[in-house]
Amino acid sequence: MRIDIPEQKKLVFEMTIPIRWGDMDAMGHVNNTTYFRYLETIRIEWLQSIGCPPDPAGEGPVIVNAFCNFYKQLEHPGDVLARMYVSDPARTTFETWCTLSRTDDPDTVYAAGGATTVWVNFPAQKAVALPGWMRDLLSD
Repeated sequence: MRIDIPEQKKLVFEMTIPIRWGDMDAMGHVNNTTYFRYLETIRIEWLQSIGCPPDPAGEGPVIVNAFCNFYKQLEHPGDVLARMYVSDPARTTFETWCTLSRTDDPDTVYAAGGATTVWVNFPAQKAVALPGWMRDLLSD
């Protein structure tokens, strides 16, 4: 099943991630599981950049699903240009999206993925309303 990234989304973060030799598999291209690490890396870097590091004693984001569509093989050597987007803030959830390109080929999307994020109270293990500051950041 392929999930497409929506046209209506907000760019919130970009970063470069080096393609490591160890990211490749026996076929000579980046292993599929590594793409999910790239998606996780940009999501965590974005959250830290907005002052939202993980806080097990408080509230914060939890990923409830994730996907990745693979379009073209990434190979070593090189650097990944990761672009992070958000959309669809609801009462307790929002969507995150990411495109992965090469820095030497920034207009070609090699892979694209996303995740549904739920804001939770960690000690209570329950979804709670997005805080106002996060809702403001997610909105256009």
